[in-house]
Amino acid sequence: MDSFWVAALWAILPTIVVSGLFFWVLRSIIRADRNERREYARIDAEERAARGLPPAAPATEQ
Repeated sequence: MDSFWVAALWAILPTIVVSGLFFWVLRSIIRADRNERREYARIDAEERAARGLPPAAPATEQ
């Protein structure tokens, strides 16, 4: 019975590892996009202020 659980663990382990890697990659992509959008908004605000334009309207979420 002991070898059954070892075999079951070895059978499910690749799925768990690949799922963890997939989660980590997607999380990194989403964080990078969020940080990039924040930086572009900051640069845009600085440029608008330098030109004397009013602040941009906040983006509406759909």
